[in-house]
Amino acid sequence: MPLLGVALLLFLFLPSPVSSCKEEEKTFLLRFLGGISQTSGLRTSWQNDTNCCLWKGVICNMDGTVMDITLVSMGLEGHISPSIGNLTSLLRLNLSGNSLSGALPPELLHSSSIVSLDVSFNKLNGEFHELLSAPDRKMKVIDISSNLFTGYFPSTTLEGMKNLAALNMSNNSFTGKIPSTVCVDKPFLVMIDLSYNQFQGSIPPELANCSVLKVLKAGHNQLIGNLPAELFNATSLEHLSFPNNHLQGTLDPEHVVKLSKLVILDLGGNGLNGKIPDSIGQLKWLEELHLDYNNMSGELPSALSNCSNLTTFILKGNNFEGKLTNVNFSTLSNLIFLDFRSNKFVGSVPESLYSCSNLIALRLSYNNLHGQISSRINNLKSLKLLALSHNNFTNITNTLQILSSSTNLTLLIIGDNFKHEIMPDYDIFYGFKNLMGLSLNGCSLYGNLPKWLSKLKNLRALLLYDNQLSGPIPAWINSLNFLFYLDISNNSLTGDIPTTLMELPMLESANSDPIIFKLPLYMPPFLQYRATSGFPRMLNLGYNKFTGVIPSEIGQLKALLMLNLSFNNLYGEIPQSIGNLTNLQVLDLSYNNLTGAIPSTLEMLHFLSKLNISNNDLIGPIPTGGQFSTFPDSSFAGNPKLCSPMLVHHCSSADAAPAPSTSAEHYIDKVIFVIAFGMFFGVGVLYDQMVLSRYI
Repeated sequence: MPLLGVALLLFLFLPSPVSSCKEEEKTFLLRFLGGISQTSGLRTSWQNDTNCCLWKGVICNMDGTVMDITLVSMGLEGHISPSIGNLTSLLRLNLSGNSLSGALPPELLHSSSIVSLDVSFNKLNGEFHELLSAPDRKMKVIDISSNLFTGYFPSTTLEGMKNLAALNMSNNSFTGKIPSTVCVDKPFLVMIDLSYNQFQGSIPPELANCSVLKVLKAGHNQLIGNLPAELFNATSLEHLSFPNNHLQGTLDPEHVVKLSKLVILDLGGNGLNGKIPDSIGQLKWLEELHLDYNNMSGELPSALSNCSNLTTFILKGNNFEGKLTNVNFSTLSNLIFLDFRSNKFVGSVPESLYSCSNLIALRLSYNNLHGQISSRINNLKSLKLLALSHNNFTNITNTLQILSSSTNLTLLIIGDNFKHEIMPDYDIFYGFKNLMGLSLNGCSLYGNLPKWLSKLKNLRALLLYDNQLSGPIPAWINSLNFLFYLDISNNSLTGDIPTTLMELPMLESANSDPIIFKLPLYMPPFLQYRATSGFPRMLNLGYNKFTGVIPSEIGQLKALLMLNLSFNNLYGEIPQSIGNLTNLQVLDLSYNNLTGAIPSTLEMLHFLSKLNISNNDLIGPIPTGGQFSTFPDSSFAGNPKLCSPMLVHHCSSADAAPAPSTSAEHYIDKVIFVIAFGMFFGVGVLYDQMVLSRYI
């Protein structure tokens, strides 16, 4: 009996025999494989075994019919064969995350068996074909997001899908209006995502007829008009998102309160006006509130204190006013991201805000706040980004001493405050152990470059432009091993450009790729559409009082993308070694006393898109190779001894081309802005406009 019991247990736990697939189904799968040009090993798997139920990504029923095909992120290229639609027992088809192209076979949408269809993140294109309504379709999930589909919303095709629960058409190029029939005979529809398309017209009120709808997203389209009152009757909504459209109107307090289950409300980037209604405080489940970049105004209602589940609170780019003390932030202990920049708030930073111990990012820049930073800010143990620039804060010495204790702080942006104070130079300084970016620009600070900066061993970006700092660049600059972005322009710095500046490891590296800051900034729910953000490697020493020659060692900085030494008192020749900076895209040496010929090595700078060597004392012919044929005459103006067919006046002419009438400073600023913004999408997001603001 014991042996029999063991045998019985073994029998029970033995794997059941794998079904043998039907020959007809195998033929359909092989036709699908035939349409794939890049299979990433799939062909080997599917051809080495005669039983298709054992093929990679294929699951069969007990009767040998295929019920599931899952081939996610396998690098597949080619077309989807219509033969897949002939698999009469197929329930799920997931081909997402590949590089499949061509049209989506209508047979897949017309299938009477498929329940879930996911072809997202491919390169499928063409119009989403309209099919006649068929009542027997079982489709519950359709995800065609992140492709290249065009045409109108496929109303007729979806009519017969009465079991549809989730529809994701986001990140394509669909046009036309959102039809009013989307919710007709769709009693199970819980999710609609039409974001990142080109839909026009108004939001159809009939969307409220989706009685169990929980997620409605149609951001980044061209929708107009008001939010229809009927939409607020969809009381099951948990996520309502229409950012970056052209919507207008106000938030009606009687409407807002109806969406009592709302977790995410995103109406940013529209033309809404009016105030935030008091009734918003009744949305007890609200976690994310995005009203950024509208025309909203008024004071913050104290009822916001009741939204105790808020984690993300974004109001930037409006006309809100009054004091922040209207809100009792101590009740919002779950806050992680708070962004109120670019409004008209006044007063001081409320003490209650320092109770939000989970805050990771706090941005209050571009307001009218004043006073001193409280030592209680160190209660924000998780804080990694602090942006307080363009306010009226005072006492920089105390501020830096307090903030230096914030051990997790990664990015500190406090420029355009502390007007005409003295740059502190502490005898003993410890702190900012994880600081990667420091912006103290636009403060008109006096003093020298302080030695405590050399203690910031993780510093990547240092912005001290638009101050009144004096003295030389200290020799310790080369101790900042991770520094790759230095802007100390528009100061009164003196002395030679030190060779130690040419020893920054991050600028010597041959790799010139943008540096990616892994900062905990809030990114919208549409992460799948976001490009990676980076920041260029740059030295900007312009508008100072530097003297001497340009060190030949500058040719060591092979990773540089931007070099600005303009408006100084540099003399001597342009070093031949600048030709080693083969990644350089912006070079500005204008308004100095440079002499000699333009080095022919500059012709090797094949990525150079902006060059300004005007207003020096250069002589000889202008090179004609490389990028030189693309530069305007203004790049060389103010050098009467230069000659070239490109110039109107030759070297011997008494009336050489005059300096451009527009401000050289304006020109330089526009140069840097165009390159920085064009190449590195998201720079303003990462750096709180600390660079872009000076160029706009």
